[in-house]
Amino acid sequence: MDLKKHYDQLFENSLIKVKTDQYEIDKQIQSPADSRRGITLLARPSLETKGQVQNFLDILKGLEPNQYYYPDSDLHMTVLSIISCYVGFELKKIHVPDYIELVQNSLKGVQPFRVEFKGATFSPAGVLVKGYPENNTLQQLRNQLRDNFKGADLEQSLDKRYAIQTAHSTIMRFSSPLQHKEQLIAMVEQYKDHDFGSFTVDSLELVYNDWYQRDSKVKLLTKFLI
Repeated sequence: MDLKKHYDQLFENSLIKVKTDQYEIDKQIQSPADSRRGITLLARPSLETKGQVQNFLDILKGLEPNQYYYPDSDLHMTVLSIISCYVGFELKKIHVPDYIELVQNSLKGVQPFRVEFKGATFSPAGVLVKGYPENNTLQQLRNQLRDNFKGADLEQSLDKRYAIQTAHSTIMRFSSPLQHKEQLIAMVEQYKDHDFGSFTVDSLELVYNDWYQRDSKVKLLTKFLI
């Protein structure tokens, strides 16, 4: 996949939606009744990279204070959404050790790899940081996970929403109508190629999570060292 081309296309398509007020406002984000839960394998950016992202978010907050911004504790890069969040899912419905074992087996032959966070872009639902893996290790891992889950009798919903191929991180979601749309567009365009830093992925977390990966809702099931 040509990631740059993909991100450029995402920006152009999403920019049209932002300009024409067709962006997606998340009305559940502040709802205490939101009981959607799932299982995700994810990686965490370095503290330095998170700091660069938060500097950018501080600027966006000054323009659009009523949107939802990810705190440091919630910033992540999804490796694979194993069970996409849905209402009624609980940990007691699955045997967690089976999932841990499958992921561990999928990590065989996988080496630590670096990811560069370079540039911001709109999505239809908010703002992302664009991630670029240095090699094909992330795709290799995802393919091994998909293959192993296909052969296992375990609940999963891999690729049902979409087949993830990028290494992005969602950093802001639209939670109310934009008040200073033109200024926001200008700022995201200004950061379209900004270097947020790079980090080595040498560990992964398997978590039970809500839709937004909020630290207060996330339960760490296990941590894998690569």
